[in-house]
Amino acid sequence: MKSKSALLQAGGWFVRLFYRMEVSGLEHLPEGGCLLLPNHVTWVDAILLQVASPRPIRFLVYEPIYRKPLLNPVFRLLKAIPVTSRRAKDSMKQAVEQVAKGEIVCIFPEGQISRNGSLLKLRRGYELIARGAQAPVVPVWLDRLWGSIFSYQGNRAFFKVPKQIPYPVSISFGEALPHDRCSDPLLRERLLELGEAAFSRRPFLKGHLGVACLRGLKKQQFGTVVIDGMDGSVMSRGTLLAAAIVLSRHLRAVSSRPRIAVILPPGRGAVVANLAILLADKVPVNLNFTAGRAAVEAAIRIGQLEEVITAGAMLKKVGDLPLPENVLYLEKILPPLKRQIALWRAIVLVTPWWLLVSLLKLPREGGAKEALVLFTSGSSGEPKGVVLSHRNILGNVAQFGQMLSLTPRDTILASLPFFHSFGCTVTLWFPMIEKIRMVTYPNPLDVEKNAELVEQHQVTLLLATPTFLRGYLRRARREQLASVKLLVTGAEKLPRDLAEAFEEKFGLPVLEGYGLTETSPVVSVNLPEPPKRTPDDEVQPSSRPGSVGKLAPGIAAQLRDPENGAPLSLYDQGMLWVRGVNIFEGYLHDPEKTAQVIRDGWFQTGDLARFDEDGFLYIEGRISRFSKIGGEMIPHETVENRICDLLDLRSQEERTTCVTGIPDPAKGEALVLLSTQEIDLQALRSGLLAAGVPALWIPKKVVRVASIPVLGSGKLDLRACREAAIAGTASERSVS
Repeated sequence: MKSKSALLQAGGWFVRLFYRMEVSGLEHLPEGGCLLLPNHVTWVDAILLQVASPRPIRFLVYEPIYRKPLLNPVFRLLKAIPVTSRRAKDSMKQAVEQVAKGEIVCIFPEGQISRNGSLLKLRRGYELIARGAQAPVVPVWLDRLWGSIFSYQGNRAFFKVPKQIPYPVSISFGEALPHDRCSDPLLRERLLELGEAAFSRRPFLKGHLGVACLRGLKKQQFGTVVIDGMDGSVMSRGTLLAAAIVLSRHLRAVSSRPRIAVILPPGRGAVVANLAILLADKVPVNLNFTAGRAAVEAAIRIGQLEEVITAGAMLKKVGDLPLPENVLYLEKILPPLKRQIALWRAIVLVTPWWLLVSLLKLPREGGAKEALVLFTSGSSGEPKGVVLSHRNILGNVAQFGQMLSLTPRDTILASLPFFHSFGCTVTLWFPMIEKIRMVTYPNPLDVEKNAELVEQHQVTLLLATPTFLRGYLRRARREQLASVKLLVTGAEKLPRDLAEAFEEKFGLPVLEGYGLTETSPVVSVNLPEPPKRTPDDEVQPSSRPGSVGKLAPGIAAQLRDPENGAPLSLYDQGMLWVRGVNIFEGYLHDPEKTAQVIRDGWFQTGDLARFDEDGFLYIEGRISRFSKIGGEMIPHETVENRICDLLDLRSQEERTTCVTGIPDPAKGEALVLLSTQEIDLQALRSGLLAAGVPALWIPKKVVRVASIPVLGSGKLDLRACREAAIAGTASERSVS
């Protein structure tokens, strides 16, 4: 086994002056020759890998880079192997010979440095070397380097100020794979798992969400954090913190329970209330006031809620909702506390953050402890309490924050309710932690007012569901959305014709993302394509139509057979399982349901999915939106799309059709089409058959309804749809 030369050892000591390196998995390095396959994030990856390795590494380097004057002496010292397109076979042959001699050879399988921090397409040259040398393959993950001066964050390398010196780096060596087992999908899966494990070890994840918000608000205290779209009032970061501190002290005095409910729409009051509950070291529970009496009653019972923060005007709007025993009205609590808020504003101005934390008796660490509870929509049953920890929210904020790369100059429209997972994490906690402005408005369906606010306050990040996008398409003007840099949609499948029509009208691409309440919520998102640095520059794809984007950093994925759980290739279609710091801690007081979806840290999403070779995720459908008939899995969404295409129903602003399954004594299930329009079933059947739709996929019944049941978020209410289909077919039988 060859050891490092004295020169390499001296170079390693020099590098460690600038990088604080955490290295794990060295025991996975074979004693003989092997092939290292790391991700590629910066211009100094090879140097850091060499410092981390106890043995010298021979790197394969693209010749134009090998010849660069600043880098060539380093590559020569490392005895790198230059690779050219004309003589690629010679380079591969040399690499095989070195591995056969017992050397460690490294090739970056992506073939280029990532321009967006995500894992790129894996080039297959490494397979020839591994099989030629019949040597094991060791995947390696370099973590925390995205954002360093040698990465392309901000679309530029080198011209950045170091965030800290020494800069923290994590390098993880994975278990070796036999040369005859290594393949693109398996290598991608293992690299993502190494990345997830490395991300999960980041120290900030031990923190407390309240402390993170306090620290974020302490910075740029006079900057705006909330603009209330209802009355145009503005709240600075320091004032928000002072008001929340005063209210938190009041809550500690009047409440002994660990959780406090909130029934408020997005606005100053809701922001102050949620932050105050956290600063009181309690758990905010934003209740879905659009879900109906039964769902709210269930949430109060499951959450063991005895206090709620609300407003009198709010209760008048939502009508007869059940409430916990103690009702705290913001309009009664805050006015008498104005003098205290002014005093604490002065204290916040001059007191260091760590001393404020001590004064508030707030723990520095939260970690896996309960931070929030969000209730699922109950679209397919009684709502479940999703327990999100401090670690979950802090991790997910960092994950999508890295992807979006927003700055304090950016503004988010916060019109999604805070009981909605995207509204909670992305438009409530993220702006406080990352110094982003939020413009609040209580109704996402009022697109005319929302469009006015976007234009007035130059909103740059807009979150919406496809249902809400249809409203913008009909009632907003192009110039109103001119300031928007990122338009992200989720919660339901984005129809391609809607995305194309929106981009044609507004000149703004619709970027589809994916997430669940149980994943805090962001799992993946498409991003704008980065601009070319030179005319000949190869642009790495950051979005792909039809996909929901690439996984956020620190998330690993597996695909398994939905029937028996057997592992599948990432490039096949199967049940999507994910793992990461953003995976929830479990369902509140329901270990049985928790055990059904979380196994060994992996979360079963309930969605059928696949990946392409560039790492883009495609959601093929929710398993609850499939019917198994005659042994075949029939996707409801696909059938709906075929029907909409045939009947030209896509131009409608509101949803007009829904396919659902109901019990059938002969085949187990039968498809039923809910429709707001009169549809001739025989004509529909003939048209679908002529279009090539299998007979098994054609609905057996059409049930006319006044409207398709949807939730407040715009998602289908699956339980209500199924009940309407059952009721409609039952009434039809009784009449006949």
